[in-house]
Parts: sequence; structure tokens; C-alpha cells
Amino acid sequence: MPEDIRPSVTDALRAAILNGEYAPRQRLVEVDLCERFGTSRFILRSALQELAGQGLVEFQRNRGARVREVSIDEAIEITEVRILLEGLLAARAAERVTKSEATMLRKLVKDMRAAVEKSELLTYSDLNARLHTAIRDIAAHETAARVLSELRDQTVRHQFSLSLVPGRPSISLPQHEAIVAAITNRRPDVAKQAMEEHLQSVVQAFQALSAATVRR
Repeated sequence: MPEDIRPSVTDALRAAILNGEYAPRQRLVEVDLCERFGTSRFILRSALQELAGQGLVEFQRNRGARVREVSIDEAIEITEVRILLEGLLAARAAERVTKSEATMLRKLVKDMRAAVEKSELLTYSDLNARLHTAIRDIAAHETAARVLSELRDQTVRHQFSLSLVPGRPSISLPQHEAIVAAITNRRPDVAKQAMEEHLQSVVQAFQALSAATVRR
């Protein structure tokens, strides 16, 4: 099988993990995965190694690969790193944003508000992720974008759980609106601060989830 097929296998397996088709700590059986993705063991193992480097898969001695479980405490640490990187990107986005990109960002937060008003939490969660991705794209900082993509992938399950916490979207929505307002008005310092405050709020929400888990 041609070597250039490997990235598609990696991407397909990554998507399956992020979509919840494979649960944390679930074993990734090579023969089953080869059959599902129509690939060889050599290419599959390369894909598993790549995903291990991205923090989505881990290898156990004599047991093979499994989906890596990310604890809430680790999700908090990851979000603390995101505060620094996404604050930088929000400021850069405010410096670089075009009229068409500003229109797109405003449309995203408008759709997010509609989702909150209709209690469409799954839609809100998807729009949330799309907004953060759009800001990274506008900022055009390749290194930060690459690191952030991996960090967000590692916490996607916790982000999804957070979006389903009653009342959480109503808290995060005005924060996202403030970020977009600052970016579209080309105010880098304000955009940076708004993004940092939003992600600090995410850290606090994760801490509350962690405390609730301990009490149970």
C-alpha cells in the first residue's frame, strides 16, 4: 500500500477517537483496525505511533495500544497552557482580521446565541470549537496552531462534558461575544484579555467538576 495513504488512516482513527467511537482506556486491536480502515499493520502501527505522539493513544507493555485517558487535572493543566497561546492568537487575529473574516466570526457567535436560546447544547459545543479554530486560522501562527490543535484534541471529551453542564453555555456565550467584538474591532490587547478571561473561566469550571467528582 502506498506510503501516502498513511495520513488518511491517522486522520480517520483520530476522528473516530475524538468522536467517542473508542472510549478512554479501550484497547485498539490492530487486526480490527486494519479491517476497518482497509490498511496494513505497518501503516496502522505508524498511525498509532503518530497519535501517541499527539497524546491520544498510549502503549501498554505486552498489551498493545489503547486510547489514552486524560484526567480532569491534566485537562486543567492543558487549559492553563491554552490561556497563554490562545491569548496570543486572539491578539494576532485582531491585528490581521479582514472584513469577510469579521463577518464570519459575528455569524458564528450569532449562531451560538441562537443555540443557547433553543437549548441546543450539542450545536453550541460544535460552534464553540469552530469559533476557536477560526480565530487560530485568522491569526495565522503555524506553530501555536499546531500545538493548540493537539492540546484541544486531548481535552475534547472534557470540553464536551463541560458544554452539557446546566447553565455553562450561558456563562461562556457572553465571553465568546466579547472575544469576537474585540477582534472585529481590531483591539489586540482587549482581545487577548477577553480570551484569557474566558479560558480562566474554563479552568474554574473544570476545577468545579473535579471537586464534584471527589465528593461523589
